[in-house]
Amino acid sequence: MKTTAEENQTMKTTTDKVANFAHETVDALADASNQARASYDEKSDQLMNAEQQAMKECQTYIRENPVTSLGLAVAGGFLLSRLLSR
Repeated sequence: MKTTAEENQTMKTTTDKVANFAHETVDALADASNQARASYDEKSDQLMNAEQQAMKECQTYIRENPVTSLGLAVAGGFLLSRLLSR
């Protein structure tokens, strides 16, 4: 039969193990969260750059082809109005 001191030591050891596991779990979650944030930031920057590049390409196309651009805008507006009026 275990003595009270042995039981206390066993409980302390078990508590320490559980606390260490909890700390490791929290650390792992924090690392995963930081990695996800870094990945999100990288993808966000890539998306912003792609959007800016697309805008520049559209502006260049419109400057080089103003009549075609106007025709496309009118046709798109006409189609959109037909779709929304139903």
